[in-house]
Amino acid sequence: MRTISASLFSLLLVTSASAAQIFVADYKSDADAVVYVTKYKSEANCIVYESRYKSETGPGVWFFTQYKSEARASIFYTRYKSEADLVVFFTPYKSEARCRY
Repeated sequence: MRTISASLFSLLLVTSASAAQIFVADYKSDADAVVYVTKYKSEANCIVYESRYKSETGPGVWFFTQYKSEARASIFYTRYKSEADLVVFFTPYKSEARCRY
């Protein structure tokens, strides 16, 4: 079940016409995907650029919203790579943003 939800989550993020609007959940049970943030770009499934504008577009471009009702997906951050659906690396450059699944 976890791989199905991760696949749907990734499809949702890649096909959006604008920045993926992401809500960070307080509990794993409230999230669409469990995310581990890595320090190494080579480990990541998704290289994420955090946008300040929800109108920016592109795979891996995320805009964080404060309200779950505005979000296209919700995530929960984990400390453990082994329980993650998605491994991400945050980049300061929009041109590096991409996702591979």
